[in-house]
Amino acid sequence: MASTVASLPSPLLLPARKSQSGNFSTFPVSLLSGRRKHVSFIVKASGESSESSTTLTVFKSVQNVWETPEDRLGLVGLGFAAIAAFWASTNFIAAIDKLPLFPTVLELIGIFYSVWFTYRYLVFKPDREELFQILNKAASDILG
Repeated sequence: MASTVASLPSPLLLPARKSQSGNFSTFPVSLLSGRRKHVSFIVKASGESSESSTTLTVFKSVQNVWETPEDRLGLVGLGFAAIAAFWASTNFIAAIDKLPLFPTVLELIGIFYSVWFTYRYLVFKPDREELFQILNKAASDILG
């Protein structure tokens, strides 16, 4: 632990001092051979991130649906349908991949579409701004 703390850049190391809000534990660290200093770490949490709050709202909405007895069967059916759709799509893609000419045609279509998309939306600045507007509109439609 001491070698990890000693290798941190200097702004992350704080000299030990009394805090008004309480005592924090200090760790003896050898920064230079023969010299010992005490270093204290103070970690403060800032508000919630949007990612964790989104995850919590999705979790809470599923939990609310699960608590209603008549919706429980629908939720289980939806989960089963998602698993069945995933299984079917992987088998469908594997079957298409075994056809001799089809994967090459799909690869060429993908290459042509990528070139068109790059030329249409990424090369010129007004087109990039149009793409950002389209993406922002789609995100606002999805998230509400």
